[in-house]
Amino acid sequence: MSDPTQSSARGTVADDLLDERLIRTQGVGGYLRTFGNRLRGGELGVLPVVLGLIIICTVFYAMEPRFLSSRSIVGITQFAAPVGIIALGIVLVLLLGEIDLSVGSVSGLAAASMAVLVVSHGQSMLVGILAALAIGVAIGVGYAVLHTKLGVPSFVFSLAGLLGFQGLLLYVLGRQGTVNLPDESFLVQFARFSFVNETVSYLLVLVVVAVFLATQFATVATRRKAGLSTAWVPLILTKAALLGIGLALLTYYVNLDRGWGYLWIFFVLLVILMDFALRRTRWGRHVFAVGGNEEAARRAGIKVTRVYVSVFVLCSTLAALGGLLAAGQLTSVSQASGTTDTNLTAIAAAVIGGTSLFGGRGSAYAAMLGIVVLQAIQTGLNVVGVDSSVRFMVTGGVLLLAVAIDSVSRRARSSSGRG
Repeated sequence: MSDPTQSSARGTVADDLLDERLIRTQGVGGYLRTFGNRLRGGELGVLPVVLGLIIICTVFYAMEPRFLSSRSIVGITQFAAPVGIIALGIVLVLLLGEIDLSVGSVSGLAAASMAVLVVSHGQSMLVGILAALAIGVAIGVGYAVLHTKLGVPSFVFSLAGLLGFQGLLLYVLGRQGTVNLPDESFLVQFARFSFVNETVSYLLVLVVVAVFLATQFATVATRRKAGLSTAWVPLILTKAALLGIGLALLTYYVNLDRGWGYLWIFFVLLVILMDFALRRTRWGRHVFAVGGNEEAARRAGIKVTRVYVSVFVLCSTLAALGGLLAAGQLTSVSQASGTTDTNLTAIAAAVIGGTSLFGGRGSAYAAMLGIVVLQAIQTGLNVVGVDSSVRFMVTGGVLLLAVAIDSVSRRARSSSGRG
């Protein structure tokens, strides 16, 4: 019986070999033709969201140049990180073709539990953080049991969780309503006040480029050993050079203000680690396989229940972590924590970033790209003085456009035989 984790790769080996031969024999022209063929086949990748971000930046800059100031860019990254971490968990459940509507309520409950333990009961911040993360793990396990053992749809139990955990948040906070965190605490200092110094920021750029080159050449060696097509080495070097130059220029620009925040660096690190886990581990291949065809994955011997447990636990734990960092950034927890538009923003970020609602397609970078787009929209509208009601309408329009693009590209992949 065929393995669904490898069937897609086998189905496109002939196309990949043709693409590789075209690139090697015709150089840049061959690469551009290959790129065009893939676009026509529905393989859009991150192109729509990158183009969308460019358009957003161009429009808001034309309306108000302050939008692209170094202070504004630093602010966008800082405020994007907590909800981006929550969106990273949403990416995982969407890859399975499921949904979690309760991540906002879970984030608020976790933050409230931490705040009450630390401020009202005198526990250390470490104890508060561990307790909050444990709540996320417990919720994820409960969701997995409901789905795999009782067959409850994820939409139903997560909607129940949205309401139930919001009520539990109010109960935990009690009459206090708002709990202020001490400014000297590790969480507040990390999430709000800590920024990477200039020297370290450039060293990080070098590390990123080095890691990129190492992973690319490791992939080339592995695929050559397996007799598969490999990336064109000059293209890898060109991408590495462009990546390094772009990151160096952006780092120089943000260093004109406060520089990169530790909170943003932490978020990017989580995205990179999750991308590695999804693309280069057996667990990641199983996640895509279950999301693509659960029954085929089960018949191939994949332990589907374990995949669901791991994904729901990671989603709820990342929601709790995002809630903790949001609390540290705001230096307080209130009855509104995680209960405003956190759920919809996290889900919209994952979808806008390129994760398919149909399951089986997406990447960890979707969370980062999507939340940057949404935060850029919010910041831009604030800078030009537009009412917040417009932000919801614009966000809804962008989300609808992203889903429409995904549907069209999915149809194109199906008709071309490449998806």
